[in-house]
Amino acid sequence: MKKSLILFCSFALALMGAGCSDSQTSDKDGAGTNASVKVAKKAAGKELRDIAGTKTLVLGNGAIVTWIQDNVGEKYMPRSLFSDASDSLFNSLNKPEGLPASVGTFLVRVDGANILFDAGFGAFGGKMLSRLMSLGIAPENVQFVYLTHFHMDHIAGLISKDSTGRLAKTFPNAALYASKAEYDAWMNSIPQNEMQKNIMGLYKDSLHLFEFGDELPKGVTTIDAVGHTPGHTAFQISNLLVIGDLMHGYALQKDHPEINSNYDMDKPKAAESRKRILQYARDNKLLMAGMHLPPPGFAE
Repeated sequence: MKKSLILFCSFALALMGAGCSDSQTSDKDGAGTNASVKVAKKAAGKELRDIAGTKTLVLGNGAIVTWIQDNVGEKYMPRSLFSDASDSLFNSLNKPEGLPASVGTFLVRVDGANILFDAGFGAFGGKMLSRLMSLGIAPENVQFVYLTHFHMDHIAGLISKDSTGRLAKTFPNAALYASKAEYDAWMNSIPQNEMQKNIMGLYKDSLHLFEFGDELPKGVTTIDAVGHTPGHTAFQISNLLVIGDLMHGYALQKDHPEINSNYDMDKPKAAESRKRILQYARDNKLLMAGMHLPPPGFAE
């Protein structure tokens, strides 16, 4: 196990910019602003004071949700990521630099509990951990971590180096929840899965596997969003819908959900999930929280 963890550390550092987070970045560090700020205000009704790289809102049930920007600087998803899109369609967006995006996680504070949705890159190049602590939340005070899927920019933040330089749980007291379909696929059939196996091994004593439709602690419902990965999951709590990697290019996919990103492992299923969940969000007037939505991570 020790040798495997050392290999994972090297692997994570080498791939910090790869996987679902390939993009161009600048040296400017900030959450940025766009029209989704107004959407978030309208949907949630009340806005709280923010710190750099975060956006905090109050949900319909009184829970507090905070978008935590994990990436540094501005982020764009390149044209090459959307090979399903025609040149004419992409050019009509007038975004030659790429589609505005981010890498983010979401913290929900409800009934005295802290729930983290995904963990970002964490200590392997991300800002999630430092920004979480700047919100006054120490890692040991996170009670639940709910995973949308097992790609590196969503789970690497689950581990950190301890005082001796060894890899350990970032959230030692958290119960970790993941879909059984996602877990089974990465443990048994998806190649190049050493990172996923090592992380799940560290959390094996606190790992809980769910089926789609299950209700998790604190009133969180799990929703089938498969396609991006075999067990990709969306979560709903009150009027908030955490959509994970349902969209990598919001400016394109919000109006063209049939367009996939090249990261989607099963494109037909990903497109079906995207169409179904976007319609569900619209029909129920839900606030969407996406790990790769443009800053500040919220949209209708």
